[in-house]
Amino acid sequence: MSTPRIAPGSLRDVGPFTWALARVFGRRSGTEPPAVFLVLGRHRRLFRGWLHFAGRMMPGGRLPRRDSEIVILRVAHLTGSEYEATQHRGLGRRAGLSDIEIDRVADGLDADGWSDRERLLLRVTDELYGTSDLSDATWADLRAELDEEACLELLLLVGHYQMLATTLRALRVPPDRLRR
Repeated sequence: MSTPRIAPGSLRDVGPFTWALARVFGRRSGTEPPAVFLVLGRHRRLFRGWLHFAGRMMPGGRLPRRDSEIVILRVAHLTGSEYEATQHRGLGRRAGLSDIEIDRVADGLDADGWSDRERLLLRVTDELYGTSDLSDATWADLRAELDEEACLELLLLVGHYQMLATTLRALRVPPDRLRR
Protein backbone atom coordinates (compact mmCIF):
# COMPACT_ATOMS: atom_id res chain seq x y z
CA MET A 1 0.00 0.00 0.00
CA SER A 2 1.24 3.46 -0.76
CA THR A 3 1.78 6.35 1.61
CA PRO A 4 -1.31 7.29 3.64
CA ARG A 5 -3.00 10.38 2.25
CA ILE A 6 -4.03 11.62 5.70
CA ALA A 7 -1.77 10.59 8.57
CA PRO A 8 -3.23 9.50 11.90
CA GLY A 9 -3.78 12.57 14.04
CA SER A 10 -1.93 13.54 17.19
CA LEU A 11 -3.60 14.38 20.51
CA ARG A 12 -3.84 17.98 19.33
CA ASP A 13 -5.35 16.95 15.98
CA VAL A 14 -8.07 14.62 17.31
CA GLY A 15 -8.64 15.85 20.86
CA PRO A 16 -8.43 14.04 24.19
CA PHE A 17 -11.64 11.99 23.75
CA THR A 18 -10.60 10.36 20.48
CA TRP A 19 -6.98 10.06 21.58
CA ALA A 20 -7.96 8.16 24.74
CA LEU A 21 -10.57 6.07 22.95
CA ALA A 22 -8.05 5.00 20.32
CA ARG A 23 -5.62 3.91 23.01
CA VAL A 24 -8.27 1.88 24.84
CA PHE A 25 -9.40 0.16 21.63
CA GLY A 26 -5.80 -0.54 20.67
CA ARG A 27 -5.09 -2.16 24.03
CA ARG A 28 -8.26 -4.25 23.78
CA SER A 29 -7.41 -5.44 20.27
CA GLY A 30 -3.67 -5.89 20.95
CA THR A 31 -2.72 -3.34 18.30
CA GLU A 32 -1.48 0.17 18.07
CA PRO A 33 -4.27 2.74 18.47
CA PRO A 34 -6.61 2.14 15.52
CA ALA A 35 -5.71 4.35 12.58
CA VAL A 36 -9.38 4.49 11.59
CA PHE A 37 -10.04 6.49 14.78
CA LEU A 38 -6.98 8.70 14.46
CA VAL A 39 -7.56 9.49 10.79
CA LEU A 40 -11.33 9.99 10.88
CA GLY A 41 -10.92 11.72 14.23
CA ARG A 42 -9.24 14.64 12.47
CA HIS A 43 -12.81 15.74 11.65
CA ARG A 44 -14.03 15.71 15.24
CA ARG A 45 -17.74 16.36 14.74
CA LEU A 46 -18.07 13.90 11.90
CA PHE A 47 -16.06 11.29 13.81
CA ARG A 48 -18.32 11.43 16.86
CA GLY A 49 -21.43 11.10 14.72
CA TRP A 50 -19.88 8.21 12.81
CA LEU A 51 -18.78 6.50 16.02
CA HIS A 52 -22.28 6.76 17.48
CA PHE A 53 -23.84 5.39 14.28
CA ALA A 54 -21.32 2.56 13.90
CA GLY A 55 -21.58 1.61 17.57
CA ARG A 56 -25.34 1.18 17.26
CA MET A 57 -24.70 -1.65 14.81
CA MET A 58 -21.50 -3.12 16.15
CA PRO A 59 -21.04 -3.85 19.01
CA GLY A 60 -24.44 -2.53 20.17
CA GLY A 61 -26.67 -3.97 17.47
CA ARG A 62 -29.53 -6.42 17.36
CA LEU A 63 -27.66 -8.91 15.21
CA PRO A 64 -25.51 -11.41 17.09
CA ARG A 65 -21.84 -10.41 16.93
CA ARG A 66 -20.98 -13.61 15.10
CA ASP A 67 -23.45 -12.70 12.33
CA SER A 68 -22.16 -9.13 12.15
CA GLU A 69 -18.58 -10.31 11.86
CA ILE A 70 -19.41 -12.73 9.02
CA VAL A 71 -21.03 -9.85 7.14
CA ILE A 72 -18.18 -7.41 7.84
CA LEU A 73 -15.54 -9.94 6.84
CA ARG A 74 -17.43 -10.63 3.61
CA VAL A 75 -17.62 -6.92 2.82
CA ALA A 76 -13.89 -6.64 3.57
CA HIS A 77 -13.22 -9.49 1.15
CA LEU A 78 -15.47 -8.13 -1.60
CA THR A 79 -14.03 -4.61 -1.35
CA GLY A 80 -10.43 -5.77 -0.96
CA SER A 81 -10.16 -3.85 2.32
CA GLU A 82 -6.98 -5.07 3.95
CA TYR A 83 -7.59 -2.77 6.92
CA GLU A 84 -11.07 -4.12 7.68
CA ALA A 85 -10.07 -7.73 6.99
CA THR A 86 -7.14 -7.50 9.39
CA GLN A 87 -9.14 -5.68 12.08
CA HIS A 88 -12.14 -8.00 11.90
CA ARG A 89 -10.23 -11.28 11.83
CA GLY A 90 -9.43 -10.64 15.49
CA LEU A 91 -12.91 -9.34 16.26
CA GLY A 92 -14.40 -12.34 14.48
CA ARG A 93 -12.40 -14.71 16.67
CA ARG A 94 -13.69 -12.90 19.75
CA ALA A 95 -17.23 -13.31 18.40
CA GLY A 96 -16.77 -17.07 18.16
CA LEU A 97 -15.63 -17.59 14.58
CA SER A 98 -12.86 -20.11 14.04
CA ASP A 99 -9.91 -19.40 11.75
CA ILE A 100 -11.40 -21.91 9.30
CA GLU A 101 -14.71 -20.03 9.26
CA ILE A 102 -12.96 -16.69 8.87
CA ASP A 103 -10.99 -18.04 5.91
CA ARG A 104 -14.17 -19.61 4.46
CA VAL A 105 -15.88 -16.19 4.31
CA ALA A 106 -13.78 -15.48 1.20
CA ASP A 107 -15.26 -18.58 -0.48
CA GLY A 108 -18.77 -17.21 -0.05
CA LEU A 109 -22.12 -18.81 0.45
CA ASP A 110 -21.40 -21.90 -1.64
CA ALA A 111 -18.61 -23.08 0.68
CA ASP A 112 -19.38 -26.13 2.77
CA GLY A 113 -20.05 -25.66 6.46
CA TRP A 114 -22.34 -22.64 6.61
CA SER A 115 -25.71 -22.84 8.31
CA ASP A 116 -28.77 -21.76 6.33
CA ARG A 117 -28.80 -18.47 8.27
CA GLU A 118 -25.11 -17.81 7.54
CA ARG A 119 -25.66 -18.57 3.83
CA LEU A 120 -28.49 -16.05 3.83
CA LEU A 121 -26.30 -13.38 5.44
CA LEU A 122 -23.63 -13.99 2.82
CA ARG A 123 -26.21 -13.90 0.00
CA VAL A 124 -27.61 -10.61 1.26
CA THR A 125 -24.12 -9.15 1.50
CA ASP A 126 -23.15 -10.34 -1.98
CA GLU A 127 -26.35 -9.03 -3.57
CA LEU A 128 -26.09 -5.65 -1.90
CA TYR A 129 -22.45 -5.34 -2.89
CA GLY A 130 -23.09 -6.42 -6.47
CA THR A 131 -26.32 -4.58 -7.22
CA SER A 132 -27.08 -2.19 -4.34
CA ASP A 133 -30.39 -4.06 -4.11
CA LEU A 134 -31.93 -7.35 -3.04
CA SER A 135 -34.02 -9.69 -5.14
CA ASP A 136 -37.58 -10.27 -3.98
CA ALA A 137 -36.68 -13.87 -3.16
CA THR A 138 -33.74 -12.83 -0.98
CA TRP A 139 -35.87 -10.21 0.76
CA ALA A 140 -38.59 -12.80 1.47
CA ASP A 141 -35.99 -15.20 2.89
CA LEU A 142 -34.48 -12.41 4.98
CA ARG A 143 -37.86 -11.36 6.42
CA ALA A 144 -38.58 -15.00 7.29
CA GLU A 145 -35.33 -15.09 9.28
CA LEU A 146 -35.08 -11.60 10.81
CA ASP A 147 -37.51 -9.06 12.22
CA GLU A 148 -37.89 -5.65 10.63
CA GLU A 149 -35.35 -3.86 12.83
CA ALA A 150 -32.71 -6.55 12.30
CA CYS A 151 -33.29 -6.34 8.52
CA LEU A 152 -32.75 -2.59 8.59
CA GLU A 153 -29.62 -3.05 10.66
CA LEU A 154 -28.21 -5.67 8.30
CA LEU A 155 -28.74 -3.45 5.24
CA LEU A 156 -27.09 -0.52 6.99
CA LEU A 157 -24.24 -2.71 8.26
CA VAL A 158 -23.35 -3.81 4.73
CA GLY A 159 -23.58 -0.26 3.38
CA HIS A 160 -21.63 1.18 6.28
CA TYR A 161 -18.71 -1.20 5.90
CA GLN A 162 -18.65 -0.66 2.13
CA MET A 163 -18.44 3.09 2.78
CA LEU A 164 -15.74 2.62 5.40
CA ALA A 165 -13.72 0.28 3.17
CA THR A 166 -13.90 2.83 0.35
CA THR A 167 -12.75 5.64 2.64
CA LEU A 168 -9.87 3.64 4.13
CA ARG A 169 -8.72 2.48 0.69
CA ALA A 170 -8.89 5.99 -0.82
CA LEU A 171 -6.90 7.33 2.14
CA ARG A 172 -4.38 4.44 1.90
CA VAL A 173 -4.78 3.61 5.61
CA PRO A 174 -2.61 0.56 6.38
CA PRO A 175 -3.76 -2.13 8.84
CA ASP A 176 -2.94 -1.51 12.49
CA ARG A 177 0.28 -3.15 13.66
CA LEU A 178 0.21 -5.60 16.53
CA ARG A 179 1.66 -4.29 19.78
CA ARG A 180 4.83 -5.90 20.99
